[in-house]
Amino acid sequence: MFDTPKGACQLLVSSDPLAPAFPPRHNARTSVDPNAFARDLVRWFRRRGRDLPWRRHRDPYRVWISEIMLQQTRIETAIPYYQRFLRRFPNMRSFARAPLDRVLKIWEGLGYYARARNLHRAVSTLVHEHGGRFPETADDWESLPGVGAYSAAAIASIVNGEPVVAIDGNVRRVAARLRNAARVSDAEVEVLFSASMGPHEPGLFNQAVMELGQRVCFPRRPACAACPVRRHCAAFSAGTTERVPARKAGRPVPHYEIAVGVCRKAGRILVSRRREDAMLGGLWEFPGGKIRPGESPERALAREFAEEVGLRIAVGPKIVTVPHRYSHFSVNLHAYECRHAAGRPRALDCAEVRWVRPAELKKLAFPAANRRILQTLKGDRGWPKT
Repeated sequence: MFDTPKGACQLLVSSDPLAPAFPPRHNARTSVDPNAFARDLVRWFRRRGRDLPWRRHRDPYRVWISEIMLQQTRIETAIPYYQRFLRRFPNMRSFARAPLDRVLKIWEGLGYYARARNLHRAVSTLVHEHGGRFPETADDWESLPGVGAYSAAAIASIVNGEPVVAIDGNVRRVAARLRNAARVSDAEVEVLFSASMGPHEPGLFNQAVMELGQRVCFPRRPACAACPVRRHCAAFSAGTTERVPARKAGRPVPHYEIAVGVCRKAGRILVSRRREDAMLGGLWEFPGGKIRPGESPERALAREFAEEVGLRIAVGPKIVTVPHRYSHFSVNLHAYECRHAAGRPRALDCAEVRWVRPAELKKLAFPAANRRILQTLKGDRGWPKT
């Protein structure tokens, strides 16, 4: 923690033994006035902060939706989804009434679908068990499915005015550079910014720090010349902004070859729904799975159909290979035409299985790689054009 004299509140350069030895320049700062730092930051944010749709309200529902959508998602990507979501579900009750299929379809393309499932479950709980009342503290917000510590603090500070620091990667990076530290613990970040939050609106301050990390204090090549708080920054004074915080070594990304089949019978196509507890849970897909070492895609596909939906199939020509990258692995999705040979479809290793007409596919939510298969098939006779 910070060794500050009683009655004084200073942000000090880290003495963390894991921090690199970055000697400050002759005129480098070793401490900063938290009130002056906050004043400079908030003044900049009031003048230069982006006009984002969720910042125009303090409505708990809207702020909550935005914070969940912004998890692992760029602001520019989230905005149209946020606007479309609120047009379809303008309040908690309309959202709670919606079937999960409809929610996932609205969310389709935004990714990280557990967010949508958890949000739907949490809203339904508030509506049906708590009379539609919203949480009033960060701890209460964090008790809801899908609301982590950062989101809970952000929502509670903006909506409830609770003086709690919202901490994520952007905020940690800003704190590390202010202290010229290789790394900072969340406890240190909390002390650092709690001291500065002081007389300012907690939500405003949290958003200002986040905006600084997103738009100025980049992980690489930070825009120090445009930084409103560079006079308070120990890393800027020491000339070490490119070296702090210390970067973690990247991990190798696993890769998998996947075979899936577009199986047709009497003008219908077979689709299966992923289990709720699986990755991409609740979404629909073409049946299939991983190709084992030494196994051909065709043999893998026949095996997977038998294991997943209990069918024997005749594998036809390849339709397309779709490369796709997820957050922690990558795949090549090999799609094949298939014909039903024998058996009745059963949900053996999935949540549900259906024969659907091509026109029905556009009503179902599919993962991104499966949607690209659909795009390839659009030119086929009998397939939907939209």
